[in-house]
Amino acid sequence: MLSYFYTMKKFCSCLLILSGLFNNSVNAQAGNQFAAVDASVQQLGSLDSQNLANITVMITRQLPTKEQQARAIFYWIANNIELDTKALKMNDQRKSLPEDVVKFRKGTSLGFAKLFQEMSSLVNIRCLVVNGFARNNAEDINNPPDEFNHAWNVVQLGQSPEKWFFVDVARASGTTDKKFSAFTKDFTGNYFFPDKTLFNLDHYPDNDAWQLGGGPKGVKDFYNIPVIYNTAYTYNVTKPTPSNGFIKTKTKDKVRFVIPVNAASPPAKITLLIGEGRRQQTPEPMNFTNNGKELAFEYQFKTEDTYPVKVLFDGKPVLEYIVEANE
Repeated sequence: MLSYFYTMKKFCSCLLILSGLFNNSVNAQAGNQFAAVDASVQQLGSLDSQNLANITVMITRQLPTKEQQARAIFYWIANNIELDTKALKMNDQRKSLPEDVVKFRKGTSLGFAKLFQEMSSLVNIRCLVVNGFARNNAEDINNPPDEFNHAWNVVQLGQSPEKWFFVDVARASGTTDKKFSAFTKDFTGNYFFPDKTLFNLDHYPDNDAWQLGGGPKGVKDFYNIPVIYNTAYTYNVTKPTPSNGFIKTKTKDKVRFVIPVNAASPPAKITLLIGEGRRQQTPEPMNFTNNGKELAFEYQFKTEDTYPVKVLFDGKPVLEYIVEANE
């Protein structure tokens, strides 16, 4: 009982904060349209003593639009559920039911997607789970798996095709290392209703209908594309050049990179991170041009070998390729 009253006290305090945030015109102009929603959910905390239905009601009941309710659900899950690295490594989906994910506070991407779908349905938001493929690092380039390795959601907020949106709450929660041995909590809002063209370069669904627009023509084509990182969403990157994730070049030639961006503040610095582990080189700054739509630079890979290459914007990875350089 004491736990219940404590939770309700936090909830009431949260409503006061939410009301103030929604009526703060300065905050409304700050650029993050969901700042008030995120703050209200954060104030409620993890809600450990509540069941799935109660959590859904508490984080959405004072929000006037379906979009805000979907954002509240997205924010709560991403900040209170961790990726289950052991289950991911074994592709074990036995604990992917929404009730299990909330109980253990862990899940695979399918568990995240099912939980988001269940909570959305409780507030009458039409939401579907999409199974499909995603690339995690350069080793995945030209190396499609035999079975689905990721799951996300599509959300419908209206009748027109433009009112369908993507949500990837698992990737929003944080990252894992290459061997799925550790999870690092690192929330990002970039996977909530992201640009559909970019999302389709980063995800391939089991059904082409869930591309919600243009995208790769097949799994093989999808795995030919360079790896897309979270920072690409921050800058609204679309269809970079080279478009093939595996670059073959001569040590005497230069490779030209062209990266379309649509951001109010483009990166101040672009660097290349070549190699990995003990063979990783010091990040090398690029002299790049910016015509207002595209960032472009050239680089000569003088080392004869095959190695991963990351493109960094202001120190954060955006794209990753495999380069094979020969004399």
